[in-house]
Amino acid sequence: MVKQRLNLGLIGAGTIGKVHAENLAYRIPTANLMVVADINESEAHKVAERCRVPKVVRDYHDILADPQVDAVVICSSTHTHAQIIGEAAAAGKHIFCEKPIDFSLQKIDQALKLAEEKGVKLQIGFNRRFDPSFNRVRQAVASGEIGEPHLIHIISRDPEPPTPEYVKTSGGIFMDMTIHDFDMARYLIGKEVVEIYTGGGVRIDPEIGKAGDLDTVLLLLKYEDGTLGTIDNSEKAAYGYDQRVEVFGSKGAIQISNNYPNSATVSAGQAIYRDKPLYFFTERYLESYAAEMRSFIDAVLLDQPVLVTGKDARMPVVMGLAARRSYDENRPVRLSEI
Repeated sequence: MVKQRLNLGLIGAGTIGKVHAENLAYRIPTANLMVVADINESEAHKVAERCRVPKVVRDYHDILADPQVDAVVICSSTHTHAQIIGEAAAAGKHIFCEKPIDFSLQKIDQALKLAEEKGVKLQIGFNRRFDPSFNRVRQAVASGEIGEPHLIHIISRDPEPPTPEYVKTSGGIFMDMTIHDFDMARYLIGKEVVEIYTGGGVRIDPEIGKAGDLDTVLLLLKYEDGTLGTIDNSEKAAYGYDQRVEVFGSKGAIQISNNYPNSATVSAGQAIYRDKPLYFFTERYLESYAAEMRSFIDAVLLDQPVLVTGKDARMPVVMGLAARRSYDENRPVRLSEI
């Protein structure tokens, strides 16, 4: 008999942890969020109260030791992901983990190996795969609707830059921001990127540069089948969160534009205009976060493959490392070098 609900524990009550907690509590009937863990107990209690979760713990090991918990949702700091995946796998818990698993390919490989050896399901949080607009692009490419892909353009610009303090622990723009675009570059075309050339600079906040990072980048991608791509990132778009894609093919093209809070346009004496796009990822991708979590829970309950695999977790990190090396060495870098 198929189990009707999955008992889950949430590890990490920060911004993305709150998003997942609310989805698990209110938008996914097959989820039963039992416990929230965070070293900041005050934040954990706030999430638990908001989402009617009966138990709060400071130490995530308490979740792993609970025989009633079937699966964990890892939303803690990136440097803890690989360790928690290994410990959760050893405890026999299925795992949903936010991206990336780690900045080190060795640690990623160790975590993936442990999950495979213990026979637990592991899904990584690349939520844009579950967005209806991005899925329509994938459908157009996979079905041959626009013919053979020749070019893909990905635009991803944030409304506000991160703090320099955050930059020091985030892994930098390629691992924290562009990593979603690397995943989309693979997913939308359905082919692997083999070479990356990076141009970049510090155009927004000099403190980001002092922290060793970039805030404005343009990447040229070469795919295994000859398709070309670009990724355009900025950490501050004055007009709001900018998320657009175009794929141009031999039979046509498909584009997706930004999502807006309404469909109204204002026609005035000097201009015709509309409100800014939805503000940042928690608004723009709200439904995709619910959809990815629903797919994970279904995979566990129905014993089906997860839709975002270990390879999907690993390759964007390889691309991020290649992108950084390309910038540092001012040359195209093949992914086989990483």
